Formats: sequence, C-alpha cells, structure tokens
Amino acid sequence: MLQKLMAEGLGTALLLIGVVGSGIMGETLAGGNVAIALLANAIATGCMLYVIITVLGPISGAHFNPAVTLAFFVRGEIDTRLAIAYVPIQILGGILGVWATHFMFDLSIFQTSSTLHRTGVNQWGSEAIATFGLLFVIFGGLRSKPDAVPALVAIYITGAYWFTSSTSFANPAVTIARGFSDTFAGIYPGHIAAFILVQIVAVFVTLAIFKVLFRNSAT
Repeated sequence: MLQKLMAEGLGTALLLIGVVGSGIMGETLAGGNVAIALLANAIATGCMLYVIITVLGPISGAHFNPAVTLAFFVRGEIDTRLAIAYVPIQILGGILGVWATHFMFDLSIFQTSSTLHRTGVNQWGSEAIATFGLLFVIFGGLRSKPDAVPALVAIYITGAYWFTSSTSFANPAVTIARGFSDTFAGIYPGHIAAFILVQIVAVFVTLAIFKVLFRNSAT
C-alpha cells in the first residue's frame, strides 16, 4: 500500500510539474504567441505522461487522476480501501507539484488563479468529452494493446489540449491543483467545482457506454 500511495502522489506531482512548468516556460518564451505557448504546454505534458505511466504503472496502476480511480472502482477492479486512499494522495501530490514548480521559477509559492476564467456550457461539455476520451483510451487500450497505454494516453492528451475548448483537464486532482497557480495553466477557483462535477458525471456515462461498446469482451 505504501508503495502504491507513494507512486500515485509522486506521479501526480510530476504531472503537475509538467503541466504548470511548461505553461510558465512556454508563455515566457513565446513572446505573446499563445499558440506557441499552448504547443509547448501540450508536448511537455504528453512527454511527462508517457514517462510516469511507463515507470509507475507497474507499481500503482498509474491513475494520477481521481476520475480514473473512480472508473476502476466502479468496474470492480480496485477495492474501496485503495480507491479512498488514492484520491487524497493524488490531490495532495498535484498541489505539491504546483508549489514545487513555483519554487523552480522563482514565483510566489502560495497563490491562486485570479484571471483564468474557464466556465460556461461549452467548457463543461468540453470536459465531459475530454474525460470520455481519456477513459476510452485507457480501457480501450487495456483491452486491445496494454503495452501501448502509456503512449496512447500521452498522445491523446497532447492532442486534446488542442481539440477541446477547455484544454482537456479531465482530472479532478489536476483541476484542483491548477487552481493554486496564477499562471498560464491556472483556473479560477470559483470554476473548479463545476469542472469536477462534469468529470465525475462523465465517468458514469462513459462506463455505461462501454458496457455496450465492449460487450462480450474482456473489458
């Protein structure tokens, strides 16, 4: 259990370092070109995902995401004790990752996002689609080609930064942690709850779809 919790906390922290750090660096070097900053942000996040899923997957399953943990729990693939333990560790790891990133870039460590408003039906719909896509990639990949899951998730999230209007949070721990950063990757704290609600609802809708899509299969 200790190894699993350490892997989930460390992995989520590294994920947020990748997300927030590349956002800060991209915005700093892009000279005001938001497209270049987002491209840097997406590529770095995808690279980090591939690494942490490959390295830590054999230890904890590499969830790094309460929505993914919830999906595995609902499917009966992890027990209640593990699911309850994973979620706070993922959230804490994400926040610590944000603070570590602020330290690296010589920013105020403790801050909240005050300017990056992400709200509205379009953004909520975007998060629902992003979460569906992430779970589709994970469970579809586990069914068809398990060894490819790290690459599939990394490629999907890199692309989803661009084809979703919300830039594909698809992760309650990431959503909460990004509220603690008033940088390129931040989110106004008042908009966090709606994102998380949509992400959780999307888990149950997605699993219902999978029961039909993957009927009579191992998944």
